[in-house]
Amino acid sequence: MKLRNEEIGLAVNIEDDLIKHFYEYGLSHYPNEFGGLLLGYYSEDYRTVLIIDTIVPQKYTSSRYFFERGIKGLTTKLKSSFKRTPSLIYIGEWHTHPDNPPIPSETDLIALREIIQHSKVFITNPILLIIGMNNESYDLGFYVQFKNKIFRYAEEK
Repeated sequence: MKLRNEEIGLAVNIEDDLIKHFYEYGLSHYPNEFGGLLLGYYSEDYRTVLIIDTIVPQKYTSSRYFFERGIKGLTTKLKSSFKRTPSLIYIGEWHTHPDNPPIPSETDLIALREIIQHSKVFITNPILLIIGMNNESYDLGFYVQFKNKIFRYAEEK
């Protein structure tokens, strides 16, 4: 799947199989929210991000309308992923919105700002993938924080 935001000229590429993998994680925790990290890399011109993997947390807090990823075990998993694929970096976060549309909540927007301000995170434009889902289908919302604004990506035709 290829997505783009024409206004800011940024693009995201992600394989359909990985999206299905996220949906399966969501189904296994339904009707509660669930999520994890997005891993990938940027093109040489930093205009396109390719999302190729995820890491899900060992510990988390979750309810029907809330998901907070814990950090236990993430550093070890990240180091292992980066060792296997040195060009791989942390790209952002994904989580589900069971029985709701893939639109960021105020909590989601605050989390994006916190990612940018975190002393150990070295990306300035984190990606947020929200999967609005139920037992039968899903809808995707890809967002990026860019110059203190949130932009949504649209699927390229």
